[in-house]
Amino acid sequence: MSGLSRGSVAIVAAAESELGQVAPGTTPVDLMAQATRRALDACGLALSDIDGVFTNASQLRMPTLSLCDYLGLQPRYQDGTGIGGSSFMTHVQHAMLAIEHGLCEVALIAYGSTQRSVSRAAASPREFNPYETPYQPFLPASAYALAASRHMHQFGTTREHLAAVAVAARQWALMNPVAWEKEPLTLDQVLGARMVSYPLTVRDCCLVTDGGGAIILTSAARAKTLRCKPAFVLGVGECLSHASISTMPDLTVSGAARSGAIAYAMAGLSAREVDTAQVYDAFTINTILFLEDLGFCPKGEGGRFVAGGSIAPGGSLPVNTSGGGLSYCHPGMYGLLVLIEAVRQIQGDAGARQVAGCDVALAHGNGGVLSSQVTVLLGSGATV
Repeated sequence: MSGLSRGSVAIVAAAESELGQVAPGTTPVDLMAQATRRALDACGLALSDIDGVFTNASQLRMPTLSLCDYLGLQPRYQDGTGIGGSSFMTHVQHAMLAIEHGLCEVALIAYGSTQRSVSRAAASPREFNPYETPYQPFLPASAYALAASRHMHQFGTTREHLAAVAVAARQWALMNPVAWEKEPLTLDQVLGARMVSYPLTVRDCCLVTDGGGAIILTSAARAKTLRCKPAFVLGVGECLSHASISTMPDLTVSGAARSGAIAYAMAGLSAREVDTAQVYDAFTINTILFLEDLGFCPKGEGGRFVAGGSIAPGGSLPVNTSGGGLSYCHPGMYGLLVLIEAVRQIQGDAGARQVAGCDVALAHGNGGVLSSQVTVLLGSGATV
């Protein structure tokens, strides 16, 4: 990508805020600040080092202003780009450009949400859509259910295939001490759960939790002087394909096909060289679509790929090793938490779920109703 240099910038720290259900009176900015402090403490930087601030949040009208006011920051550069849950992957690209061009030296990307405490409806108000609203769809589940139904019709994907995604995510979550879900999950439990929007049951749908996170980025040169192992940004690609599910060009092909191709080209890598994939699994169909579109299996084969245990612990491709949005946490716009897990895998800090010899991690964000897709490839020092 013009203007971006592979490996010129690195993520030097990643941290979550408190997750799950937070104390009464806690605000999204409280969670952003908490995660920021934890990230700074991890890498040895101070609040005064931050001169670039990037954030977005559905509960805040002007999130960068709110966070800067809370932290007492007057950054040289700020960005509140909002394209849904993939916003934070785009922030990585924008922070990389800002650092390369001297607009800032240390960039903070932060997010916070109390959607479980205040209700998801209050946290994410819906816009009127003349082509959809009159039919009263249950959004976003009904939109993703359309994609799942079409994939089933066109490629023979089954409900059991979808359920395998949820089961694998739960297996990873049981290895993550801060994951929301603490009990094993079976295929029969997914299939027999309450139907939300056919073919998706409640276990095919992401959690509704509070939570937030923060990552810190700086130049590759400075990153090498800090205490945390750097996760170098090797490639970034994005694609905005539609706003509403009724205008999605093909329900079985997401913009990840384009964003992934751009990211791979910048990184000089292919899917074969990725050691772990962290993808935005708001619904089980997401994982299947993104694995196909990002080149991990042929189009239409995603269901059969996940059914074979390939993405579960012990499989050939560790996917969503935190437990994902299905079993770990999902505080509304989940993309920053996807990045945090990818960073931890590169840094070797994932504990029992650590992928051995992890040098390349893919973090893929999704926004809207399969609307915005942004892919980030991160690498260890061995890759630059």
